[in-house]
Amino acid sequence: MAKRTASFICQACGAVHSRWQGRCDSCGGWNTIVEEATADAVPATQRGGRKGRLIALESLAGTSQDAPRTRVGIAEFDRVAGGGLVPGSVLLIGGDPGIGKSTLLIQASAALAEAGHRVIYVSGEEAVAQVRLRAERLGLSGASVELAAETNVEDIVATLAEGKRPALVVIDSIQTMWSDTVESAPGTVTQVRSSAQILIRYAKRAGAAVILVGHVTKDGQIAGPRVVEHMVDAVLSFEGDGAHHFRILRAQKNRFGPTDEIGVFEMTSLGLGEVANPSALFLSNRDVGAPGTAVYAGMEGTRPVLVEIQALVVPTSLGTPRRAVVGWDPSRLSMVLAVLEARCGIKLGAHDVHLNVAGGFRISEPAADLAVAAALISSLSGAVLPPDSVYFGEVSLTGAVRPVPHAPARLKEAAKLGFNRAVAPAGKNAASKNAASTNTGAKGGAGDAAEHPLAVESVTSLGDIVAGIASKAPRRGARERQES
Repeated sequence: MAKRTASFICQACGAVHSRWQGRCDSCGGWNTIVEEATADAVPATQRGGRKGRLIALESLAGTSQDAPRTRVGIAEFDRVAGGGLVPGSVLLIGGDPGIGKSTLLIQASAALAEAGHRVIYVSGEEAVAQVRLRAERLGLSGASVELAAETNVEDIVATLAEGKRPALVVIDSIQTMWSDTVESAPGTVTQVRSSAQILIRYAKRAGAAVILVGHVTKDGQIAGPRVVEHMVDAVLSFEGDGAHHFRILRAQKNRFGPTDEIGVFEMTSLGLGEVANPSALFLSNRDVGAPGTAVYAGMEGTRPVLVEIQALVVPTSLGTPRRAVVGWDPSRLSMVLAVLEARCGIKLGAHDVHLNVAGGFRISEPAADLAVAAALISSLSGAVLPPDSVYFGEVSLTGAVRPVPHAPARLKEAAKLGFNRAVAPAGKNAASKNAASTNTGAKGGAGDAAEHPLAVESVTSLGDIVAGIASKAPRRGARERQES
């Protein structure tokens, strides 16, 4: 019989320690180490285990087929998943509490069930009656989704093995699952890892797609051992701000599709609705007459997205000026401010800087440097940027503006929404200027007739932007007369 011993495991990162201590050496977390009982490994000779079998080896040459896909029926979900669910794949979805993970999954389950597939929804946090109430509120009570409220993994796998193989199994959530083979409480690192391994083994053997719901920590990371994220095939993050109605499903890892795709949803009274044109949503309440705002033409995966960058630069009364950032990398803002001061002579050391991406959208690519710099200069000088212009480009430490990928797609999206002018880096964009100028559209939308070509203003350095905006800024005396 295996000998039971005690080990001390960090509940944040899964690191194993020989004794208890207040701070984990691996992740730096405090009071995250918990004592758990484990079984010592027994040699195979004592267990009476079998010898390994020979496996067939194949060469690199040969034909391979693409993995079959099962479309859920929600276009934004299928886009992030890479075109649909792959049979036998395991997805891990994380998000803040109350952001709408269960709502999204019950809608996806109902859509797949209405297409004639068998779908099983297992809830470890809510009773079956609570899940039914949510489905009734969303108008999905007529869908043939099979429900269960269970937390024991062995019982769940035994139930899934009966009858027709399900096309989709939803486990909400993995932190509530527990296995008889592990002597620890549900939610601990050992239980989460063991439960996930059992469910992944079932998915690979039976060929059913499994979606695991994961809790997140206060810093936005999925709770539990990081090894679970390596075990699954895809890791999706469901993001959003409680003050706004839209939600973003973002792929952080995907073995069967791109890792930089996003799906945009809008929270309504009937659940999550798809947003086919997120740019129009983010720019719907734009204030075109205020200084300090610039429209950024970005890319999220294969989808171009236009968002508004808002900047506020005011004199500070503190010894150390404030730098507040929402929706962008604070380190990137510090770099842009340093380049403006060192290369362009813009002194911002005595000013507080507030930067916000309108709508709660999060930007991760460096192509937003030029739009951020334009918004900062506009706020400092009081000059209003042209309302029909978009900005994109990466700013280097030397003050040069470097080209960014997918420039034609950015320009095409801007022209579709009625923008007539783009400020972009020189180089690759100049070569595509003529091609992009033909992608025009009226301000009414993508389907209207073309009225004005999209003119591209190529810039090579940040000083060109500063000079262009400063020349349009009102003088101090004129500004005081306007205010009076």
